[in-house]
Amino acid sequence: MIMIAIALAAVTLVLLVIFILPRFLVRESLLVIQRPDAHFPTVSGSNLDRQEFEFPGDFEGNLNLVIIPFLQKQQLDVNTWIPAAQELERSYPGLVYYELPTIYALPALSRTFINEGMRAGIPDQTSRERTITLYLDKDSFKSALEIQTEQNIAIFLIDRKGNLLWRDEGLFSEDKLPGLISILDEILKD
Repeated sequence: MIMIAIALAAVTLVLLVIFILPRFLVRESLLVIQRPDAHFPTVSGSNLDRQEFEFPGDFEGNLNLVIIPFLQKQQLDVNTWIPAAQELERSYPGLVYYELPTIYALPALSRTFINEGMRAGIPDQTSRERTITLYLDKDSFKSALEIQTEQNIAIFLIDRKGNLLWRDEGLFSEDKLPGLISILDEILKD
């Protein structure tokens, strides 16, 4: 009887590892740099609802406000942008905001552990949907976007083709809005 129980447990474990676990493991992000000028490269990642995306093609908006933190402590900086991003999204149909935490490539279990930890800490459904973690070669990613430092979060206005239409960095402040609003007015209010 004990041998049968051990065999059943082993079979169950194998089936779990083969069929269930891969559905929850976070895949390594794709990174394809298409051109030499500054642009948003093709990247893939999973949101906190475990849905996979490939950007810039999967951006929902005609224009997308993309907030990129590099360090966990920068979440506080990201949070300074969220109210303004939400208000801009309400005011400009066709604009969608995203948060793309960017981390070096890690093993699958580490990626999954990080994503599941963030998922557990973020109860807001919209935030879960809009937070897509990238696990990739950060230096190449930053080079494509011409990001000089990881000490500040980077904020971009990007179209679906990956063109960079506006950029800034660091904490939100009201004096950063006029340039962004001018571009949004020009493109989306026509």
